Amino acid sequence: MLRYIIRRLVLLVPLLIGITLISFVVIHLAPGEPTDLQTQMNPQASSELQERLRVQYGLDQPLYVQYGRWLGRLIQLDFGESFATDRRPVLDKIFERLPVTILLNVLSIVFILAIAVPLGVVSAIRRNSGFDRATTILVFTGFAMPSFWLALLLMDWFGVRLGVLPVSGLKSLGYEYLSWGAQLLDRISHLILPVFVSAIGGVAGFSRYMRSNMLEVIRQDYILTARAKGLAERTVIYKHALRNALLPVITILGLSVPGLIGGSVIFETIFAIPGMGKLFYDGVMMRDYPLIMGILVIGAVLTLLGNLLADISYALADPRIRHTQQANRSQ
Repeated sequence: MLRYIIRRLVLLVPLLIGITLISFVVIHLAPGEPTDLQTQMNPQASSELQERLRVQYGLDQPLYVQYGRWLGRLIQLDFGESFATDRRPVLDKIFERLPVTILLNVLSIVFILAIAVPLGVVSAIRRNSGFDRATTILVFTGFAMPSFWLALLLMDWFGVRLGVLPVSGLKSLGYEYLSWGAQLLDRISHLILPVFVSAIGGVAGFSRYMRSNMLEVIRQDYILTARAKGLAERTVIYKHALRNALLPVITILGLSVPGLIGGSVIFETIFAIPGMGKLFYDGVMMRDYPLIMGILVIGAVLTLLGNLLADISYALADPRIRHTQQANRSQ
């Protein structure tokens, strides 16, 4: 297992370079430059000033030269300075916002698994029952509902009309004057709507995956054999069937990490949450190339690590995979 993990980590390096190359080219092909925002809105800015800014930012160089310089700094873990007026290091800006985005995505994943797995299992066991039909309607409604529309609807209902939940930010005014318990409740209340909006689509999709996997597993011969041996139905379902039904879900969970990170841009902007998604949106609007590339690199690393963790979890959940890896090493 250790050799497998090391080999996968080594293979991540060329993959990450390929991702950064494609991303670097794409963002530079987009219309507009950072200098446009600083000069076109200023009637006193001349073309000479714009050209000096392009030289200062290194935009006068060919694209392959710009990428080579950026990649050289990246190897030294130097993401450069932001093109914004504060000229702060990109890494400092990202590290300020990254914990918020990670917290939101981890809470979303926990919420998805806590709801989708039991929902899918019960729906499979009670196939074609009233519970199964009702949950099918609910999850498909949640899956088809646009996240931004749902966010605005919940903000209007719970925040404006009922006034029971905050609709923006991560803490209230006067947060520092609250007691420890009140601060915790304030944080939780600010996270309820963003986490729910972020996870609702995943709950719908994962519960359907779980249901279909369970239906396929409980038809297998070894499940019939376990029941024929007189094992309790709870043991058959939750010890034998559930473990094998989780394997495809683990894989899909790893592949869903990019969607969760990408979705952060939407709900962090809507709820005014100071996370990496909101920072990425602001960077795109300002054509802040170093900031955009820095966030894309961090997102790519998290995505690749998520897929690696999914593969490791897959091997831990299925002993046959571990035996296959050991046999391949012995050959």
